[in-house]
Amino acid sequence: MSMHEQSDEPEYPDDYTSKSARKREMQALQDLGRELLDLPESQFSQVPLSEEIIDAIALYKRLHQREARRRQLQRIGKLMRQEDIEAIDGTLAGFRQHDLLFRQHFHRIEALRDQLIADGDTALAPLLDQYPDLDVQFIRQLIRQARQEDGRGKPPAASRKLFRYLREALPVAGG
Repeated sequence: MSMHEQSDEPEYPDDYTSKSARKREMQALQDLGRELLDLPESQFSQVPLSEEIIDAIALYKRLHQREARRRQLQRIGKLMRQEDIEAIDGTLAGFRQHDLLFRQHFHRIEALRDQLIADGDTALAPLLDQYPDLDVQFIRQLIRQARQEDGRGKPPAASRKLFRYLREALPVAGG
């Protein structure tokens, strides 16, 4: 191409980012900010955030008008650009992993309780092999009560009690 010919392709600086890519990035930061809004205070206080973003999130929580909240969320997204996103995301990923382990443990205990009530000593023996410190007499009593309640159509108080006992007595797998 000679010096006088024009190229059809526009020339962009090396650090050019398209408008749509910037919008996606901004949306991702807003989504991260929204995830922060939903955290319980005990977890929120563990996230490495600047005072400015903490104040912006507190303001968002005080707002009630939809449009004001929308604008504040955009502001939070803008402020997130100055935060250590990797540290924040790492902390949130830890929370997500903990929540997943907790839910899996909850479902495991539910299934175990249901199996104990359905199968009695047949299901209890392998559990006692694995966890010999469990209160066998207490578990058998709760299984009997749960079966009676179920047979009479009563609320499952013993079943709930058995669930609570197992949840407290058995360790969370992987946690």
